[in-house]
Amino acid sequence: MATNKIYIGKLAYESFRYFGSPSKKVVDEDFRKLPIEQQKDYSVRKEILWESATCTDSELSDKEVEYIKMYQSNNPSIGYNRWPKFNDNC
Repeated sequence: MATNKIYIGKLAYESFRYFGSPSKKVVDEDFRKLPIEQQKDYSVRKEILWESATCTDSELSDKEVEYIKMYQSNNPSIGYNRWPKFNDNC
């Protein structure tokens, strides 16, 4: 059993240790539901979906929102993004 949830964030400056800024409270709520063995031994995976050496901060922010909507990571059953607000009527 794993959360299998995703989080989409932007990274303006290269850092291999950075994994975004999902809500600690939301992530902790999910992890508390896992068996204790899995709480003690889990992996986090990072995947770069898009990159550009020339985009502006505004373009990067737009791309982040595009991917959040595309992957529905703002849907609480799929991911940890809470913005933009998920609308399942779309």
